[in-house]
Amino acid sequence: MRKLAAFLILLLVLLAILDRVAVAGVQREIATRVTARYDLANPPEVTIDGIPFLTQAVAGRYDEVKVAAGAMSIAGLRLSSVDFVLYGVTAPLNDLVLHAERVEVRAERVAGTVVVPVETLNQKAPEGIKAKVDGDGFNVSGEITVLGRKVPVKAKMKIDLVKDGVRFVPEQVTLAGGVTVPRPERFLSYQIPIKNLPFNLKVTDVKTVPGGLQVSGEASNVPLQG
Repeated sequence: MRKLAAFLILLLVLLAILDRVAVAGVQREIATRVTARYDLANPPEVTIDGIPFLTQAVAGRYDEVKVAAGAMSIAGLRLSSVDFVLYGVTAPLNDLVLHAERVEVRAERVAGTVVVPVETLNQKAPEGIKAKVDGDGFNVSGEITVLGRKVPVKAKMKIDLVKDGVRFVPEQVTLAGGVTVPRPERFLSYQIPIKNLPFNLKVTDVKTVPGGLQVSGEASNVPLQG
């Protein structure tokens, strides 16, 4: 009986080790594919949820795979963080081990978020204008030039999703010094491009977060080929 108990304990330990080795291998393969496809400087951090992992590996389907790519630039736009969750990833373990370069890996659905930092928002803002995230609001302040005269200004901005980007439109504009400027919002409105996102995400939402602007998107039936 003691020998049987010892054998069962050893078997469980070996299965646990094999489980972790297998998950590390699949995570590494997905990271390699994402790195190659998007020409990343460093491989992203990949986490496959679910224990035991081997049941997913044998089935060749992984319910939820998290990908954290960190900071990167997309279409000339610097992003401070890029994070995705891949749902329903199909990747047979045997094929990954024996024919990794030929096997097709595909996700049924991808949900992702990217954060555009305040520094990037300032680079795209009109000259003399600086952006600031204040709680759940987005404000700008600075100076505008009217008829050769610099006028201090501040405004609360509305954020709108537009085709291939995000547009900022002032809702409340305050001018200093009692200066009257017709339609001051024309000096403050601007737009930043949000396109060519990884996995061909379609933008679905935008909101302010500490340090910048978070843009969310989704895609379906996404290949993970290099």
